[in-house]
Amino acid sequence: MLRSFPSVAVATLLLVATLLYLLHMFLSTRSCRIFSSPPARPGAVGPRLLPPGPSPWPVVGSLPEMTLNKPAFRWIHRVMHDLGTDIACFRLGGVHVIPVTCPRIAREVLHRQDANFASRPLSFASGAVSGGYVDVVLAPFGEQWKNMRRVVLSEIVCPSRHKWLHEWRAQEADNLTRYAYSLALQRAAVDVRHVAQHYCGNVIRRLLFGRRYFGGGGIEDGGPGPLEVEHVDASLATLGMVYAFCVSDYLPCLLGLDLDGHEKKVRAALSKMDRLHDAVIHERWRQWKSGERRPEEVEDFLDILISFKDAPLSIDEVRALCRDIVLAALDNPSNAVEWAMAEMVNQPELLEKAVEELDQVVGRDRLVQESDILKLRYAKACIREAFRLHPVAPFNLPHVALADATVAGYHIPKGSHVLLSRVGLGQNRAVWPDPLRFDPERHLVNNDVALAESELRFISFSTGRRGCMAAWLGTAMSVMLFGRLLQGFTWSKPEGVEVISLKEAQHDLFMEKPLLLHAEPRLPVHLYRAASCLTG
Repeated sequence: MLRSFPSVAVATLLLVATLLYLLHMFLSTRSCRIFSSPPARPGAVGPRLLPPGPSPWPVVGSLPEMTLNKPAFRWIHRVMHDLGTDIACFRLGGVHVIPVTCPRIAREVLHRQDANFASRPLSFASGAVSGGYVDVVLAPFGEQWKNMRRVVLSEIVCPSRHKWLHEWRAQEADNLTRYAYSLALQRAAVDVRHVAQHYCGNVIRRLLFGRRYFGGGGIEDGGPGPLEVEHVDASLATLGMVYAFCVSDYLPCLLGLDLDGHEKKVRAALSKMDRLHDAVIHERWRQWKSGERRPEEVEDFLDILISFKDAPLSIDEVRALCRDIVLAALDNPSNAVEWAMAEMVNQPELLEKAVEELDQVVGRDRLVQESDILKLRYAKACIREAFRLHPVAPFNLPHVALADATVAGYHIPKGSHVLLSRVGLGQNRAVWPDPLRFDPERHLVNNDVALAESELRFISFSTGRRGCMAAWLGTAMSVMLFGRLLQGFTWSKPEGVEVISLKEAQHDLFMEKPLLLHAEPRLPVHLYRAASCLTG
């Protein structure tokens, strides 16, 4: 496989630094009079055993191998597979990185020892996205995180807010139907990824900013305009770089050299997000501080954050929390629905079952609503299976050990980064029979089918102290997106396509190519027109 020039250059630099270090240590040792190690203390215990992993170089650890084997997540999983282990240790620079692919071990981390693994690592990207760690998702464990978590739990993700903002979500579900209908009428293949991602973007902009569009007016067919496309693209780019195995995150002395261009990419994506967000945030901040906006005019999450009185937030904290909210809601539902539809179009009998359930629960004389979600067991099983088999990211956000710990009998040093593998958990052969097969039926063993997975047999919405605080929103968005697309349209492969390719992209876990399908409206025309009237 060809290596990129930057990767080879960085790896070479790391190896040269290692050789210079070894030479220095060799010369220092020769100049010493005493060569033996200090005698062991009586009763001293031998070194505690780390999880298995590749033998590290001095100073740089396994960074040279990581740099030459991109993407790093595939290399890590390959090494673990070759070692035959469900927990491993990769020393990257001075950091022990501990990936886990076994649900039992994952529960030991996030259930039994959750308090000890409640922090986050510091990285260039996480520091930039969090505004200097004043947010709730990326901030290390401490008072700032506790304060922000308290605000979000009490004011943003509480059940009363979910009910209060139902109308915004309902309008965006109608707009989704309207937009997909306009695309279907064009008789061209519909880009499911585009539709799904922009539905998620619309929902979170509505809840956060009270608007679908950043520009002055709406788009006639309900689709995104240039600014909304830029917003979604920049947000997804930012998500992909928050913890991207960047060399300088493990060797801070290299920070600022930007050897692989990572820092430049982070700044570029974040500046696009901030330019769009800040125009709304600063104007709303001015309105509240000048008295133009009053408590009875609270309409969205941004109003709630700015007007919070118990412990008033700074504008930088508001900006950081707004980034958190957008990034947390955008990629997971859209990715799961795209993969589910791709798998089900290749297995039409699964698609028929999901549509039959929608017809039985909802019928064809009205559009599916959030009130129907509880009864849509098969639809939720399809989304669960997509979360399991096709996770949106290879690892959960890292957890940092606040103190030395023992996990699965291995020593985990203080400061280690523990990574729960979404791929490894969801495709673990000891847990899931035939794990590479898309089979929604495996999730129908219980009457209540929930998208959350507390036993960590896969990760949909993470759990524990640092887990997802708005699983209800993720569930509503995922099921409404999936339900409206399946209820409103008959989906089939484009002409000339025998099988939809299920190949993953090279550098992430998205489908290699956006899913293109033919859509045929299947409901009475007046329902699509009603959706247009409600959202136009």
